[in-house]
Amino acid sequence: MLKVLEERRFPVAELIPVATAKSVGSTVRFDGQDVPVVGMEEAIARRPDIALFSAGGSTSLEWAPRFAAVGCTVIDNSSAWRMMPDKKLIVPEINGHLLTLEDRIIANPNCSTIQLVMALAPLHRAYTAKRVVVSTYQSVTGTGQKAVKQMHDERSGITGEKAYPFRIDRNVIPRCDAFLDNGYTKEEMKVVHETHKILDASIRVTCTAVRVPVTGGHSEAVNVEFARDFDLDEARQLLREAPGVLLLDDPVKDEYPMPMLADGRDEVFVGRLRRDESQPNTLNLWVVADNLRKGAATNAVQIAELLVRKGLLKSVPA
Repeated sequence: MLKVLEERRFPVAELIPVATAKSVGSTVRFDGQDVPVVGMEEAIARRPDIALFSAGGSTSLEWAPRFAAVGCTVIDNSSAWRMMPDKKLIVPEINGHLLTLEDRIIANPNCSTIQLVMALAPLHRAYTAKRVVVSTYQSVTGTGQKAVKQMHDERSGITGEKAYPFRIDRNVIPRCDAFLDNGYTKEEMKVVHETHKILDASIRVTCTAVRVPVTGGHSEAVNVEFARDFDLDEARQLLREAPGVLLLDDPVKDEYPMPMLADGRDEVFVGRLRRDESQPNTLNLWVVADNLRKGAATNAVQIAELLVRKGLLKSVPA
């Protein structure tokens, strides 16, 4: 998030890094300066305009309302608020217009959902998606530093701490997050529920989420059945014109999205467009994005940019 704020030249008058008590007094590097970390209470007392939360669901549930109470707008990267009926779940290019002055806690969607709906939105507007089958191929960066270290340790023949119950190098694990009673994982159901909330509750969505031994981004194989027939060239043009989407679709020249191309980029890459020849009005596509950028940090900063641009920040008098 700090890197994205710097790169996009977000208008930061004052940065207030916040962490738990054990980290207070340490510093983070921002815009060429070392900025001291403070605790929650001090941060609230300083009444910031915007708080970017990425500290887990329980922390967000406890502290986001307290920041909101002093007039701060919270943009939360956890799953804590996403499905609450009174909280907006925002991808700026798709539903940013829904934000109002009253939205003090705004949810940032799941990384896999963001790239999926970015690709689906222009096609859904044109042809009306009826059913979506998505299989994800998710980077170890989605689990965190411990998982990245496990993969590198395994590649180097080092026995170390593990984030997964199995080796991840030279393997794929058909599990992202915990299993639920219906046999799906939390990650899979996030994709279902969040797609409904952001795009359209009438779309039938099913998902299989798989962890793969790559860094740089998540990939998704997406099969979409539409209510109306589509023209492939028109579908390509719709994606080409969609903000935040980069069409890379020339298989003859071996041009298609891959995680190594998306690494460090903010665009959602879409390619391998082709008709599903097994049934009518159905399209296959391949979607790739850096899950730490557009899938998390960049989307959060874009929400903040939208709040500033639309004048949706307000302060509560002291």
